[in-house]
Amino acid sequence: MTVESEPMSKSLGNFITIRDALSLYHPQVIRLFLLSRHYRSPVDFSKEAVSNIKSALVRAYRTLEKLDDILGPLDKDSMDISLEVTPQDSDFINRFTGVMDDDLNTAGAVGLIFEKIRELNKKIEEKKGDWKKELQKDRNELFLAGDVLGIFHEPPKVFFDQVSERELPVEISEIEQMIEERAEARKRKDWKRADAIRDRLKEMGVILEDTPEGTKWRLNV
Repeated sequence: MTVESEPMSKSLGNFITIRDALSLYHPQVIRLFLLSRHYRSPVDFSKEAVSNIKSALVRAYRTLEKLDDILGPLDKDSMDISLEVTPQDSDFINRFTGVMDDDLNTAGAVGLIFEKIRELNKKIEEKKGDWKKELQKDRNELFLAGDVLGIFHEPPKVFFDQVSERELPVEISEIEQMIEERAEARKRKDWKRADAIRDRLKEMGVILEDTPEGTKWRLNV
């Protein structure tokens, strides 16, 4: 393994331990970064590459969050996904199995998963035909593949909270308090105060989304 294209060495000061990596990045980010490289290929651990993987995983979890809003949360403990989707009726599962059988091509498998994520986003946007039924089947397929690779284990909120704890300059409770203060300001029609709180959160890397269900927040990644 190299770090920023240089051999990893204590003498170069670029030595990184698993503990160091996990203090900076969510475990799923590290896992997905490694899975996106073929096990026979050299691995270059760079901040840019890991950051790109993190952004992709965050976008994937935002899609899962949308699916939960539309379909309701998936109870994986009481549902055997493998019984819901079989290779005989799923082109995605056939392709996923094919790349994994091809010398454990996890990089190809990761590519298929993000291809599925893009398809899900398109169906959510277009809402054509029996789209909710299709979303249910697609989500089952996605979680089946995710189980094989060891990703998507946490619910979206848990994942986002864990990512936030590593990157936010303040405690989550402080952000939630600021959101409550903004909500009170909006009730009073104190738009100047509400906008000031939104702008302050944005400076901290927190993006607000006002929805019919209330204000949601996410990291700007």
